[in-house]
Amino acid sequence: MRFLFKFRPWKSNSGTSPLPLHIQKSLPSRVQVYFNSSELHHSKKTERTHAKNRTGPESFASLFDEITQILGTENLLANKTSNLPVSKQIYKEKAVRQEQPFRIRGVRENATVGETEVRENIVLDETQLGNTGDRYISPTVHKLTDIVRGGNGTVPMEEQLENSGFEFDSEVVQKVLMRCMRVPYLAIRFFNWVKMKNGFIPNTKMYNALIYIAGEAKEFELVEELVKEMENNLCQKDHKTWTILIMHYGKAKLIGKALLKFEQMRKSGLEPDAVVYKTVLSLLCNAGKADIALVFYKEMVGKDMILDMGLYKLLLKCLAQCGDISAAYLVAEDMIKISEVPECHAFSSLLKSFCISGRIREALELIRELKHKNASLETEHFETLVKGLCRADRIADALEIVDILKKRNSANANIYGILINGYLRRNDVSKALDLFQCIKDSAHRPRTSTYTELLQHLFRLNEFQKASEIYHEILEKEIELDNVAMTAIVAGHIRQSHIAEAWEFLKSMEEKGVRATQKSYTIFIKELCKASKTNDILKVLDKMQASKIVIRDHIFLLVRSYLEKKGEMEKAEKVKQIQRVSKIHPHESKAGNNIMLCDQKLSANSNLNHEEEERRDSHLLESFPNFYDDHDTQEVYRILSSSMDWCAMQEALEKCTIKFNPPLVLQILQKCRLNAHVALHFFSWVGKQADCSHTAETYNMAIKISGQGKDFRHMRSLFFEMRRNGCAITSDTWTIMIMQYGRAGLTEIALRNFKEMKVSNCKPTGSTYKCLITSLCEGNGKKVDEAIMAFHEMINEGFIPAKELIEIYLKCLCGVGKLLDARRCIESLKRIGFTVPLAYSLYVRALCRAGRLEEALTLIDEVGPEQHTLTQYTYGSLVHALLRRGKLEEALAKVESMKQLGIRPTVHIYTSLMAHFFKENQTRSALEVLEKMKGEGCEPTIVTYMALIRGYINSEKLDDAMKVFHHIKLNGPSPDFRIYSMLITCLCRVGKSEEALQLISEMLDHGIVPSAINFRTVFYGLNREGKRNLADTVLHKKLDVKKRRKFIT
Repeated sequence: MRFLFKFRPWKSNSGTSPLPLHIQKSLPSRVQVYFNSSELHHSKKTERTHAKNRTGPESFASLFDEITQILGTENLLANKTSNLPVSKQIYKEKAVRQEQPFRIRGVRENATVGETEVRENIVLDETQLGNTGDRYISPTVHKLTDIVRGGNGTVPMEEQLENSGFEFDSEVVQKVLMRCMRVPYLAIRFFNWVKMKNGFIPNTKMYNALIYIAGEAKEFELVEELVKEMENNLCQKDHKTWTILIMHYGKAKLIGKALLKFEQMRKSGLEPDAVVYKTVLSLLCNAGKADIALVFYKEMVGKDMILDMGLYKLLLKCLAQCGDISAAYLVAEDMIKISEVPECHAFSSLLKSFCISGRIREALELIRELKHKNASLETEHFETLVKGLCRADRIADALEIVDILKKRNSANANIYGILINGYLRRNDVSKALDLFQCIKDSAHRPRTSTYTELLQHLFRLNEFQKASEIYHEILEKEIELDNVAMTAIVAGHIRQSHIAEAWEFLKSMEEKGVRATQKSYTIFIKELCKASKTNDILKVLDKMQASKIVIRDHIFLLVRSYLEKKGEMEKAEKVKQIQRVSKIHPHESKAGNNIMLCDQKLSANSNLNHEEEERRDSHLLESFPNFYDDHDTQEVYRILSSSMDWCAMQEALEKCTIKFNPPLVLQILQKCRLNAHVALHFFSWVGKQADCSHTAETYNMAIKISGQGKDFRHMRSLFFEMRRNGCAITSDTWTIMIMQYGRAGLTEIALRNFKEMKVSNCKPTGSTYKCLITSLCEGNGKKVDEAIMAFHEMINEGFIPAKELIEIYLKCLCGVGKLLDARRCIESLKRIGFTVPLAYSLYVRALCRAGRLEEALTLIDEVGPEQHTLTQYTYGSLVHALLRRGKLEEALAKVESMKQLGIRPTVHIYTSLMAHFFKENQTRSALEVLEKMKGEGCEPTIVTYMALIRGYINSEKLDDAMKVFHHIKLNGPSPDFRIYSMLITCLCRVGKSEEALQLISEMLDHGIVPSAINFRTVFYGLNREGKRNLADTVLHKKLDVKKRRKFIT
């Protein structure tokens, strides 16, 4: 049977090849045919049926009426089983997984399909190691693991290892590495030490473990370094090496990189196995790459590789979301014919994928088709349909289905729970409670999840009395609560300031075996910050450590920010210490004195702009991870922040006994980057010391710091000094200088440096082109023709531009009317592998941002069969453009039409509507949009809050604007430069310049550098108010900031 189906050709909805040419060429010839042939066809019967269903003139109402008639006459079957039977091979695979003797602690239940198999394969290697030879090595491994993971902090790890007396052979080392997965930097430090021992030879299995550990920590530069080192040591990559690389690049959304590794694996002579294919397929599905996923799926079928139900469902969901309905039907048929999944379960999965994707029409058509096939319809099918209707905000239709089910005695607690969830999603709590009461009055017992959802919403709305009634009902009926319910109840107690009750309830749930998760503790901390319960916040952090739960950086940042604002500096410092310890000891509650710094993001008050900048530029400056004593870093930082007098600092540095090396210097420069004056003086001083010489990395950091302070003369001086001292001038060095000149609007100098770079035989990288094109397209130094030339050169050199860069480039072209060049850009993107909807969506968004709405609508009409997908990608931009034109009715009609297709409004849509209503002085409507947005579970972004603050300011409601400002300072997202600037201007305009002066100080404290306009606005405001002494302090602050940002001798 399988042989009949495995060579069936596919046809994608996409009009262009979804893979880049260099990846297409690596595929087998029978797969390449799927891209190139124009005569591909589906099974005629299937294609004809689905095409008729999708394109017929039939209205949604008539289709829905037909389904209700089917439901009224069909004999429904109760669900017989919840376990989907699959082929014997799938059962065999599951059995093998269940027999694994050991699993890594912390594997997520919902891990990416294929990821769990990779983990298990690595672990299997480790457990098999213990069976080789006659030696029993577990005690040795345990003792060495204790040394690596922590041990006595007063003695360096290397010294303890040297004095341990153990033999470090390949078996022992690999086992220790596997047990240190949760402390990646210590594992790598251990490996770097042990490979220096005489006679030690690393092997492939060790490198596999290290690459896996580095990938888990998202240290991809380290991953590449390990791969190179592996090649240099003549260690051959095996299936697991490639699988680990593909899996981690895919998890990080680097799909192109994952596919490139797949191609390299095949070129190396290794044929990808089922685990590799499953990993790639799941990554593509999670990334929404349906066209490419279909190619890999077809090849799996051709190779007799069996998919499990989880992967089938993931593929169906991806196809449904991307609108490839025919392909989704064909996959469902494969489930039946190839994997021997019962027809009812295969089509049940297909129905769920349609409903999850909001494709209600397709779901109704499927039910009709099942009826025509005389297939039995189960209650589960209609539960799925009701859930889909509720998610699509069609509760009236869902109620009609439920009424018919009630008449047939087929309604159950699950159906009612789905309806209650639908009402709560609309924030209609009263109807949800009425329906909840009806369930209790009937013979049905509400689900635990229904109780939980009601509690969550009632506590969120501060309806404590109603929430308390439901809580007591839960206790009376002895309903077993899950983790989500426990979290809601504890958070509710905290909101009412019943802190003792919250701790007591948490303890009682732990005694019952229900334990709080990382997400639960995060919610507790946020609520405690709102309730100003400082001691309890620290208690929660201690409990998380005791429970061996990893505390994320954003939680530390929230707590430290809250404590600093409260003036609890001692407690804030304690939290900072806990954070440092957790970097190296994520499961330990205490640490020694020699804590190492393993993350360069330790600045607690860095704002979003600086975080984004660091992410954007980090690839230019980060080198292979080095390890050093954090005590030295802190001591030097203390000296450099103790005074503004460099002579005093220099004297203190010369007295200290710290031995400086390039990694330590790099870390100190990174830590002092906001005070360029001190950082650059330190750089100059340390370079003159006999035992320390600068490297390319330290020079790059110093050059970047000079450029950020707009001290371009010193930046260039460092460049020449770097050359004189024999340091290699790499593409990173040139890119940093081009980036800094470009950001300052000095595009002529940036272009000159770019030409110098090429003349010096240093080849530009993708990052170089990105920095250059961005500077040519933005700001006062815009040079469009040069940007066009640079973009074409980038494409010709084989670099694939990032989506962010393409948006900047197209926005620039559309803004100056160069639409022909924009069209050429789209054509070039399609040639290098961008799909039609993606390429055209970028163009449509650029046209909308440039106010060219008519051209955008015309472009959408040109696309043809891809128009539906393109509209989904771009409707947010279209709505925004319509609102800018004042066409509110058309914008709302567009939103409603997308709702009919099951596509809910995004945060972009809500923000645009809110800004429009504020512009029209309709404050109440704007606030209603905000409330609806929150009720729909759509979290406001910094752009949303900026629109809200601007709206209040324009409506002369400064007090309300300040309330929003204080809210986001406490709860996030952190205010950025634009919000501070808006408030400073407004405060000075209404005679509150002293408050504006406080905001200037606050900006500096949070690492945001105020502009000259900010200082000038506050200075003039204070003078107008007759506060000349304070005005003088503004000038002093400005001069101080200027001094701190430059190297002044």
